[in-house]
Amino acid sequence: MAKETSWAKPVSKALRAAGVRVSAIETAATPGFKGDKKAGERLLAERTAVLSDLQERLYANGRHGETRSVLLVLQGMDTAGKGGIVRHVIGSVDPQGVQLAAFGVPTPEEKKHHFLWRIRKQLPRGGRIGVFDRSHYEDVLVVRVHDLVPPEVWGKRYDEINKFERKLVDDGTVIVKVAMFVSLDEQKKRLMQRLERPDKYWKYSVNDVTERGYWPAYQEAYQAMLDRTDTDYAPWHVLPCDHKWYARLAVTELLIDALGGLKLEWPPATFDIEEQKRLLAKA
Repeated sequence: MAKETSWAKPVSKALRAAGVRVSAIETAATPGFKGDKKAGERLLAERTAVLSDLQERLYANGRHGETRSVLLVLQGMDTAGKGGIVRHVIGSVDPQGVQLAAFGVPTPEEKKHHFLWRIRKQLPRGGRIGVFDRSHYEDVLVVRVHDLVPPEVWGKRYDEINKFERKLVDDGTVIVKVAMFVSLDEQKKRLMQRLERPDKYWKYSVNDVTERGYWPAYQEAYQAMLDRTDTDYAPWHVLPCDHKWYARLAVTELLIDALGGLKLEWPPATFDIEEQKRLLAKA
């Protein structure tokens, strides 16, 4: 692999949230990567093949009793690129082994339950990659910014989330948490593109403009989220997203690291291979 297309440091270290100040994030940066867009896109094509192989191993083992799983949490403001990650990164693997859940405004039924109730229902089964497009962190972000519940309620949720994730990890789920950040200028550009394309009108919400006015409050909420729920067992990765190609490459690498850490081999045959060859030859 050409030197200019390599990572200067492992992506998990380059994006580690510890000590990060949200107000100082350089959203157009490409932490850890030594190369330009063309180099990144070439590398992405190579690495998605690696990701696909590892994911198929996980799914194959899941069909044979593997109980471990991977959960990708994508948390970010509108236009940060969550949908693009799902389409271009998760879309490169076998959809049979993926469980995708998008969490919007809670339904009346969901509001009757604890905030983690709807989350638990969507957790990945053994052998699967679960993907959360937004997540349980909405309940310490949007809820906090818009005063949807009292501070004494959302204030307790950080510890509840940590305990919840600790249990998931202990039960065999590798959690990959990605906090996605895009600049207000880049967000405005992407929103305007939606207004200029009839095929993108459906992605636009009239609330998007209003939410931009809450950015200082969101910065405070995201900072608290990172400070209070970045743990050794479920660390946060802070992802600059002004460059879509970089964001997709970085998430691909994080998933490769997570799946590679499971050290999965292909499951062995549960039948007599030679006998089956003979029977098939006669069929």
